[in-house]
Amino acid sequence: MSRSLELNRASWDERAPLHAASKDYEVERFVANPGHLSEVVRFDLPRLGDIRGQRAVHLQCHIGTDTLSLARLGAQVCGLDFSSASLAQARTLAQRCDADIGYVEADVYLAAQVLPAGSFDLVYTGIGALCWLPSIERWARTVAALLKPGGRLFLRDGHPMLMAVNEDHEDRLQLEYPYFEREAPTVWVSDQTYVDTDQALAHTETHEWNHGLGEVITALLKQGMRITGLEEHQSIPWEALPEQMTLGDDGEWRLKEAPWRLPLSYTLQAIKE
Repeated sequence: MSRSLELNRASWDERAPLHAASKDYEVERFVANPGHLSEVVRFDLPRLGDIRGQRAVHLQCHIGTDTLSLARLGAQVCGLDFSSASLAQARTLAQRCDADIGYVEADVYLAAQVLPAGSFDLVYTGIGALCWLPSIERWARTVAALLKPGGRLFLRDGHPMLMAVNEDHEDRLQLEYPYFEREAPTVWVSDQTYVDTDQALAHTETHEWNHGLGEVITALLKQGMRITGLEEHQSIPWEALPEQMTLGDDGEWRLKEAPWRLPLSYTLQAIKE
């Protein structure tokens, strides 16, 4: 196991129960309301279309709220994550909601070895996932290996331009971090996670990588994928730039001033030929 993977896994194992207990992930709302969907999935409902009966896999599923939402839309879905603590929360949520969802613990790059390759109608990757992967080409190989011919990738993630902005500057947009993928990770040290909690993290170091939009598209094209949709958004589901954003009724954050200056997220779809 690489040091980066070990550090990141320890961080996500520690975060999982904090996230499940937070209001941000709405676990109790999922349990109370059988029709409730995550804000992330609700945002992309017009793009997802009808997925009833489709065999789907949610890569990097974390505690499974988006996975459960896909199941509630009628998909036969399984989730994959490298964090055992996250999957424990996901399984508990599925059980409490009486949802038939299988979960598999594995590094995303090994997904096609632990799941039936070439058998999925839909590979889904939710927002905030790709930055934890060092190689976008290895990820694209995994996606292509999982999909059956005609199967679809559905990806929404933070825009790499946003990820290059230093959020510490609360009065301006300043590019300081890599836009393109680099071998060396960007190293973060913080005892905070992104949900409202009083508990400080013991595992404070994490490693991330940015992947330029062209790099993502090129990696998929090299695997025989056909790009069928690419939409850049002026919103994102978290307050990525503190003091510069406002929260909308849809649960999405947008720049307060001149939001057209910066894409915050994107949705990409591709078909395996």
